[in-house]
Amino acid sequence: MGVYDYSVFDAKGDEVKLSDCKGKVLMIVNTATGCGFTPQYKDIEAMYEKFHDKGFEVIDIPCNQFAGQTPGTDEEIHQFCQLKYNTQFPQMKKSDVNGENQLELYKYLKSQKAFEGFGKGPAALAMGLMLKKIDKDYKNNPDIKWNFTKFIVDKEGNVVARFEPTAKMAEVEKCVETLL
Repeated sequence: MGVYDYSVFDAKGDEVKLSDCKGKVLMIVNTATGCGFTPQYKDIEAMYEKFHDKGFEVIDIPCNQFAGQTPGTDEEIHQFCQLKYNTQFPQMKKSDVNGENQLELYKYLKSQKAFEGFGKGPAALAMGLMLKKIDKDYKNNPDIKWNFTKFIVDKEGNVVARFEPTAKMAEVEKCVETLL
């Protein structure tokens, strides 16, 4: 199985086959509307505008599994993102990325790129301290740790990178740009 064998559903309930994205660079990201990392929508939208015509797609999957930071319906989430960040990339149906009801796509993504840490800096330290209270063994499992974890998929469908929410968006952009 590869990334192109999976489908997700958009906010209207229509199936989105990842096989339709063959030959494109993908960013698959679990998002939230009420998180400290929510302003990353601005950077993701800027990347989308800069690279979409060169073969870049964003698969935005809202998720309410992290401190309930994505309340509301799919339509409310979509309206928030369009009004606040002028997002143009498609949003998928709100879904789980961990646990019993997680998307099969996320099982696959985590099997390809495990958690490697939050990096350095104040945000990384804060995330580590917070997660230790939730899961003492968080460093040793591939689960998604928080909102705005990004997986980058190359044009051949290989999962080439995983960026935690604490990663600098300039690093994410550089990775995407090298794959286009």
